[in-house]
Amino acid sequence: MSENSTELEGLQATLDKLVHHREKSKVKGLNLHAFIYFITIRNLSGRSVTLKGRKWVLSNDDGTTTVVEGEKIVGETPVIPPGKSFSYNSYHVTHLAATASGSFHGVDEYAEKIHVRLAPFRLEIPKDLEMSEENPLS
Repeated sequence: MSENSTELEGLQATLDKLVHHREKSKVKGLNLHAFIYFITIRNLSGRSVTLKGRKWVLSNDDGTTTVVEGEKIVGETPVIPPGKSFSYNSYHVTHLAATASGSFHGVDEYAEKIHVRLAPFRLEIPKDLEMSEENPLS
């Protein structure tokens, strides 16, 4: 998605919050963990941008890599004028701890291809996996 695109100065993507949730179900005997993330993309550039897609790379602790790439961002194609922002939340379910990194892709008001990167962050499974029924989020 980022072929021939420019990282637009002033366009910023930040991880606002990351929440771990232990799923009650298992798949093939593996404990599942949901990581809910909250992201804000701020446009501090002088150009309006339209975001058309995203790419996530998960470097799993077992040495494997998972790449998730697609059109839209949570079903939207946000237009972000200068000085404005777009916030959303989504999740990833896994049985492995990983380092996640991502980027968002689109065009500016002159139809130039642009992208913005999100700094890598950890999807860390807590050492103590025992979570109470009353407080499933940590």
